Amino acid sequence: MKLDLEGKSVLITGASKGIGLAAAWAFAREGCALHLAARDGAAMEAARDAIAADCGVPVTVHAMDLSTDAAMVDLADRVGVPDILINNAGDIPSGPLDAVGDAALRRGFDLKVFGYISLTRALYGKMCERGSGVIVNDIGNSGENWDANYIMGSTGNAALMSFTRALGGVSLDKGVRVVGVNPGPVATDRMVKLMKRRAIDMLGDEARWQELFSMYPGGRPATPEEVADLMVFLASPRAGYITGTIVTIDGGIASRGSII
Repeated sequence: MKLDLEGKSVLITGASKGIGLAAAWAFAREGCALHLAARDGAAMEAARDAIAADCGVPVTVHAMDLSTDAAMVDLADRVGVPDILINNAGDIPSGPLDAVGDAALRRGFDLKVFGYISLTRALYGKMCERGSGVIVNDIGNSGENWDANYIMGSTGNAALMSFTRALGGVSLDKGVRVVGVNPGPVATDRMVKLMKRRAIDMLGDEARWQELFSMYPGGRPATPEEVADLMVFLASPRAGYITGTIVTIDGGIASRGSII
């Protein structure tokens, strides 16, 4: 399917690894110019060189800590008004209520929950003035499939689901679409960290985290590329009447009412 994304500009946060990096490659293969933002400048520079060589598209790197409103405003000022924004940077800690410290919780919410809102607020009005734009929020299925052992992730993700639906419900009147994706477990470094915490809660030993794979649909997590391909479609004109919607990609985990 031709997605008609050639020449579009895309800003991706959390772009140094995992889903963000997979999204960078997926959009580049569609002919998009990229702005990549994350803390790990060296990783993004390596990705920039590889993507530019393989896909022949412009790639600009923004190495910065995105955990404050000021940083998100600065990023928006650097980039201008992209055609597509992928909000992806996030690291909310796992664990039950009594295991998550206040400092870690606030860091996680500052980066993901308030970070998504801050960057959207910095760019949404400008997209509306232009009359076009797409915002894709990478959220997580715990926002719809509540989990006491990932209680802060469930809480933050549920907030971002509501934010996405509320804004996306009115945005198309201005020519802008706002959508979300809810991945379940995805084969990334972050997933390993979360699954080690879950292995402690379920099996009493973090070293047994790989045993949990047998409980996943199909016996595996999703790949970052599967999530990235969904993002690319949702950002494309082929999804031009999709807004205010969350698309879940978890192999059916939420639908069967389990957490893995």
